[in-house]
Amino acid sequence: MTVAAGAFLLLLLLGVPIGFVLLGASVAYFALNPVMTSIVAQRMASSLESFPLLAVPFFVVAGVAMARGGIAERLYGFADGLVGHWKGGLAQVAVINSLFLGAMSGSSNADAAIDARTIAPIMRAQGYSNGFASVVSAASGTIAPIMPPSIGLIIYGLLTGTSIGKLFLGGVIPAFLIAVALLFTVRLVAGRRGYGRTRPSRLPARDVIGRGRAALWALAMPVLLILGLRGGWFTPTELGAIAAVYAFLVGLVVYRGFGPRDTLGILTEAAQTTASVMFIVAAAAVFSLVLALEQVPQHIVAGLLALSEDRTVVLLILMALFLVLGTMLEGLALMVILAPMLVEVTRTLGIDPVHFGILVVLNTTIGSITPPVGTVLYTVCAITRCSIEEFTVEFVPFFLALTGVLLLLTFVPGLVTLLPDLLM
Repeated sequence: MTVAAGAFLLLLLLGVPIGFVLLGASVAYFALNPVMTSIVAQRMASSLESFPLLAVPFFVVAGVAMARGGIAERLYGFADGLVGHWKGGLAQVAVINSLFLGAMSGSSNADAAIDARTIAPIMRAQGYSNGFASVVSAASGTIAPIMPPSIGLIIYGLLTGTSIGKLFLGGVIPAFLIAVALLFTVRLVAGRRGYGRTRPSRLPARDVIGRGRAALWALAMPVLLILGLRGGWFTPTELGAIAAVYAFLVGLVVYRGFGPRDTLGILTEAAQTTASVMFIVAAAAVFSLVLALEQVPQHIVAGLLALSEDRTVVLLILMALFLVLGTMLEGLALMVILAPMLVEVTRTLGIDPVHFGILVVLNTTIGSITPPVGTVLYTVCAITRCSIEEFTVEFVPFFLALTGVLLLLTFVPGLVTLLPDLLM
């Protein structure tokens, strides 16, 4: 295990992509026993032989098609009709837009990138600081991994054997809580700085309804997800396939945001995203085998229980661990490494795995926009050309708001488990 740990730290310090870090450490471990080297390839292959894992490429295709199909613009118009007259109107629109878009993309990186490309330039043109526009784009992206169909929740469910349908339902209330916390934070900052509204007064109800109708095909996607899962009509994998076809047809036929010639580009982008996710999953499966052989999960459980047998205290310790590590490692990789081990802790203490899953995904997402190494942070800053220093200063109130939601969900698990228990 010492060799594997040394290889892991060395590759990490060299800046090697996390998938190759996990695979390199695993190869170093098994290289000490030539008889077992074939296990690496076998484990990587077998880890991807999962029918539920097909949901990932399907939902990735759905997200790409939604982003390119003109849906973002219609959602933006509807969000503006709802909250454009509030203080900091454009920033409020960005949050509401992410609430809608998050129910389609399933990825914080994708959602934040869309906001950074579309809404952030308009915010800057209307007097918002570049740092504030960048932070709003990144922070509002935290909704997407919690709102179904979240790719992070799918991966967590596959890794831990937790019902993906229950995870999807468990993320609905937390996603709205995140949106409310961000709207409140925007209002406070905008009021202090004098950021204005997009218009002086509320739109007439007729206009708001008109904008809602224009975005109706887009808004129908989350309804389709919830009803399909609740009614037992589709498994999450089948729902992914339906969502991909639905998003493609809406973008191609209804909104006409792309044409038949763009199909190859959409599938290529989706394939590249899917390949990177799948490689990390496969490499992490080998690394998890190393951890299992060395009984690392059992040692972690024993160590945490030695600190405290109170499940709330243990949860707080784990949340602090994820929050710190999330600033240094990619969220999906961190979850793949730690979730299968730490879910044993939750089972020992009687913690609902759905509750724990939502906390883990939210925590790693917060880490992804927190300096110094957050992946979403660098994605947004690369698009908006915002300095890390300016981003960090502007991010403080949003970090406090997101952490507040995380603590609320930690202490009140019913906010996560209410819908799964009620509907499933």
